Amino acid sequence: MRNRFQHFGPILAYLGALFRLFGFILLIPLVVLFIYRPSGSYQASPFWFISPAVLSWAAGAVLRWRWKEEGVITPASSMMICGLGWLGISALGALPLWLGLNISYLDAFFEAVSGFTTTGITVLTGLDELPRSLLFWRALTQWLGGLGILTFFLAVAFTGTTANQLFSAETHKIFSNRPAPGIFNTLRILWTIYAAFTAIIAALLILEGVSVFDAIAHSFTCLSTGGYSPYDASIAHYQSAGYAHYRAIEYTLTVGMMLGGINFFVHYRVLTGGIRALWDNMEMRLFWSLLGGAAGLIAFSHFLQFGVSDVADTVRNTLFQTVSILTTTGFGTKDIGSAYFPALAKQIFLILMVIGGCVGSTGGGIKVLRIGVLFKMIWRQVRKVLYGRSSVNPIVVDGSPVDVDEVRRIAALFFAWMALLVGGGMITALLSDHPPLEAASGMFSALGNIGPCYISVKEMTELDPVIKAVYIVGMLAGRLEILPIVLIFTPQAWR
Repeated sequence: MRNRFQHFGPILAYLGALFRLFGFILLIPLVVLFIYRPSGSYQASPFWFISPAVLSWAAGAVLRWRWKEEGVITPASSMMICGLGWLGISALGALPLWLGLNISYLDAFFEAVSGFTTTGITVLTGLDELPRSLLFWRALTQWLGGLGILTFFLAVAFTGTTANQLFSAETHKIFSNRPAPGIFNTLRILWTIYAAFTAIIAALLILEGVSVFDAIAHSFTCLSTGGYSPYDASIAHYQSAGYAHYRAIEYTLTVGMMLGGINFFVHYRVLTGGIRALWDNMEMRLFWSLLGGAAGLIAFSHFLQFGVSDVADTVRNTLFQTVSILTTTGFGTKDIGSAYFPALAKQIFLILMVIGGCVGSTGGGIKVLRIGVLFKMIWRQVRKVLYGRSSVNPIVVDGSPVDVDEVRRIAALFFAWMALLVGGGMITALLSDHPPLEAASGMFSALGNIGPCYISVKEMTELDPVIKAVYIVGMLAGRLEILPIVLIFTPQAWR
């Protein structure tokens, strides 16, 4: 057995270190459990978190004891660590939900994967009555998944020499220059910015009248572009509950979602005096154009359908929902499947789900920069026709030519993305009675790590287990950009 898995020794050793760290993370919600008394019909128990923590730490200790880190870590091995690590962490992270709620393990696993991948699709109803320890755990999974589970592991607990490969396996984004030499300096800068923005958002929400618990939970899921909320009504809760400053709350979260959807290296440049970083590159210009254009069209379609009235509220709701979908956060002040958004708006939302946030952000989707490169590929072919196939027409982004291999990888990723969207939509249509648009939207939401779709939460809980399994694969594939998940299902990778 040992010889058979000899080449998996380093992989299993790194997974062991990750699981040991995760064992301690699972204990964090105990603080919330002891601060807040249980509400509703649930009696919160420390057992929900202690037993999974012990299991995670023990599994990690066994793996670290049985296998060593010595050996060659190839790019394929790094991606296997990434894919298996996310699966394992999600499986362990599902246990508190499974133990604390009357749901199947599949639903708990679905919820955990949705949390760590910052997707935000939920199969839970009655959130307002759930124990706050579990609601905090849901929010924490999204905050950890925002910059990536492996990046957190590398930043706080890893001292090995293969950090670059592990970092690239989880965050293989193009054109992301590091703010400082050395992978660990880069990670510490990124996590410092991430934590500081989180704290600022929470502080602003508290000043606007939000409770400390709600402020922390929403700051976690806002900047991570995850979208989990302690309320079934999401952000609309604050207006319906009569909060005096609900408009300010919505605008604060709108800005927070934008911060999460923008490349964090852009944030570093801005914070170090380079304010021009907000518009001096192709991706940021395209991001602002998409945001403004989509919001304008959605508002126009609303006014065309219902007439020009309540302009301020319409603009606020449109801007909030457009930012929420483009950054793949998924917060809601209005149901995107409701009549408030006409047919054109619903189609725009689907397009934004595919595009997603910027490269190097916490957002999902294909990424704004890649969409820009794909359009440049089309224009390149037009120029070939105009000036002949022998003409030299490199794809240039911000003054630098894009490597041919990178262009091919983007094209392959886009094709794989479309194939998964079609496959997931067809399976949903086959095993449910949802009409075509609703059936397609479910996989759009899962693969784009966006959350909201045209299938209601109640209908989501009733989906066939096969559809839920497909969405789980879609969420992981979308978050890890497909390749690590494909490797797990490739027999050659296990030989």
